[in-house]
Amino acid sequence: MEKTPGIRPRRSFGQRLDRTARRGFPGAITIFAMVIAGAPFGLPGQAQLLPAITLASVFFWSLFRPVAFPPPFVFVLGLLADLMEEMPPGVSVLILLLTQMLVLRIRRPLGKQSFLFVWLIFTIVAAVATALQWALCSLLDWTFFPPASGLFVFLLATGLYPLIAIVFIQAHRSLAAPEQT
Repeated sequence: MEKTPGIRPRRSFGQRLDRTARRGFPGAITIFAMVIAGAPFGLPGQAQLLPAITLASVFFWSLFRPVAFPPPFVFVLGLLADLMEEMPPGVSVLILLLTQMLVLRIRRPLGKQSFLFVWLIFTIVAAVATALQWALCSLLDWTFFPPASGLFVFLLATGLYPLIAIVFIQAHRSLAAPEQT
């Protein structure tokens, strides 16, 4: 029995543009948040805001919309974060790619869990990621940095994750949903 191709109308330019914008929304909003966090507002603790937001964004979108965050894009995000934070090149790249790899491995069982459980897992991931970032920066600069800044990034990332997740969940269900086109 031979299958006959179905007739599907071509998508209009507007529909294709809408679908592309929805698929690109997670990456665009992450870059926008990174630029805002890196802007010189002079807020206390603002330097730690950029790695916290970037880590939370990569964790969330890798868990709920991995197609929107392929590894080459996470690599670019890491390079952008390294440049904006004036960190040794490759530190953020390595941390974000390892975070994404871990999230993709546990994605199926984690996606079915409650928000509190996901937040707990993020807390563990953030603790390991910030400890690794602190250790790599200390090693690559041949300087023992005070662990307080790494601890502050961890606390900031853990505390901001619910707020970031609420915004991203709303976007995931509405603005960034390509299946709605």
